[in-house]
Amino acid sequence: MKKYIAYLLLIFILRGDGVMTFYKNIKRIENPEDILVLVNKNNKLDSTYIPKDLEKISIHYAHEEKYLRKEAKEAFEKMSEEATKQGYHVVAVSTYRNYEYQANLYKNYVEKKGTEYADSCSARKGHSEHQTGLAVDVEGENKDYDLFENTKEFDWMNKNAHLYGFILRYPQNKTNITGFKFEPWHYRYVGKEIAKKIYEKKITLEEYLKNPF
Repeated sequence: MKKYIAYLLLIFILRGDGVMTFYKNIKRIENPEDILVLVNKNNKLDSTYIPKDLEKISIHYAHEEKYLRKEAKEAFEKMSEEATKQGYHVVAVSTYRNYEYQANLYKNYVEKKGTEYADSCSARKGHSEHQTGLAVDVEGENKDYDLFENTKEFDWMNKNAHLYGFILRYPQNKTNITGFKFEPWHYRYVGKEIAKKIYEKKITLEEYLKNPF
C-alpha cells in the first residue's frame, strides 16, 4: 500500500457537486517512469520528458513505426498475437507522442472545431497519456479506429485486454471523472494485477488511484 500513497497527492480536486474541475490546480508529475503514472487534465508531464525504454512494435501489430515502453510493447504484441490466432485484427495506430506533436494535434482540433470540442477528445500539451509511452489507440477489421466500437475486435478487447495489463482508459459514463468522451479505441497499460482490479470493478484509473485496493 505504501507504493500508492504518493498517488493520493495527484488525484483530482472535485467541486462540491462531484464534478471534476479540469485544467485547474495543475500539478507537475514527479514520477513519469512509474507504470501507474497518472496523466490527465490536472497532472502534467514536463515538455522534455521522453520515456527511456521506448521500443518499436513489430510491424505485424502496428501501422508504420509505432513505439511503446518495453513492458507495454511486449504485452501489446502478446495480446495482438493471441487476437490474431483467434481470428481478430488488433493493430496499433497511435502510440508514443512527444510533447510537440501533442501540442500541434490539439491546436489543429481547436482551429477546426473550437476549444470545447478539442478538450472533449484531445489532451493539451503535457497532459496526454501518449507521451508516457504506455497508451495505445487501436483499430480492428474495419481499419477505422473512430469506428472501433462497431468491430468484433472491440468486444474481444472488452473481454481480454485486462489479461495483458491494459484497461479501456476512457469508458462510457465516466467523462465527469476522466474529462474525455468515450474512446473505445484508447487503451492504457497498467500491468496485469491492476488491470484486473479496474476491469472487475468497472472503474477508471483515477478512481483506482484515489482508493487503491
